[in-house]
Amino acid sequence: MQRIGVLTSGGDASGMNSCIRAVVRKAIYHGLEIIGIRRGYSGFIDADMGPMNLGSVADIIGRGGTVLHTARSERFMTKEGRAQVMENVQRFGIQGLVVIGGDGSFTGARLLHQEYGLPIIGVPGTIDNDISGTDYTIGFDTAVNNVVDAINKIRDTATSHERTFVIEVMGRNSGNIALAAGLAGGAESIIIPEIPFNIDDICQKLLSGIKRGKLHSIILVAEGAASGLDIGKEIKQKIGFDTKVTILGHLQRGGTPTSFDRILASRLGAKAVELLMAGETNKMVGIKAGEILATDLNDVIGKPVTINKDMYDLARILSI
Repeated sequence: MQRIGVLTSGGDASGMNSCIRAVVRKAIYHGLEIIGIRRGYSGFIDADMGPMNLGSVADIIGRGGTVLHTARSERFMTKEGRAQVMENVQRFGIQGLVVIGGDGSFTGARLLHQEYGLPIIGVPGTIDNDISGTDYTIGFDTAVNNVVDAINKIRDTATSHERTFVIEVMGRNSGNIALAAGLAGGAESIIIPEIPFNIDDICQKLLSGIKRGKLHSIILVAEGAASGLDIGKEIKQKIGFDTKVTILGHLQRGGTPTSFDRILASRLGAKAVELLMAGETNKMVGIKAGEILATDLNDVIGKPVTINKDMYDLARILSI
């Protein structure tokens, strides 16, 4: 193998740049040429790509987002779109591909492998931490820290005004961000899609807190479980509490990646290059119990990720 490509696809996640840097420099260290593909599969179709060198990834390890940019592509999901991608694979002499993204990105990569035999390795990059085969995805830790920082700031206002605040966080259909940030931020209630909730129980907990002298409460809601605005309205209707709602939105995605995400991204990116050099394909690199390992994409794509119920129970106990 002499030349490989790298792209980022789907939603951006802090740490993607750290991963791109690792892929590029690891490849060059081993004498490989590297092609950076911009705007994901959309750019792959349009041949928006070119060679990268050591300088291409200088000073990006601490930057959020992705210097290769990212996009979603409906064209790629057609056979004609993928055929155009393979024309560009031949045109640029790409012999292997590293795809940094989530479940949808891996589905696209697997199609290139199945239909054309292109060697591909996936690297999990998504703030949602909803990919099977890895304990953590690139960007999750940074997103959790962003949410915890927001909780800390909102709590100051909640205390000053003696109010209940509902904070809605991202995560798609996963409650991992809400659970981790809720435990770390001391939220009084955590609402996630994996565990049914009862609004009356939440209201009763708020009333109990007031009786023991509690001046404020923070309720964290995962977007996949409920609307923060709806939860806020229900609380006000049922018990009359002055409830404010904050929807953090894309604020959670950006910003300087944490040291954890930088290290994780660097290790996973380097391992992806090693696997391609070893002739491996249709695999995803991940981390399990601190060890970097490879999992067949067929055992990753579409597989559900279970929530840590012990962590949820602990958060509930500690918020009494």
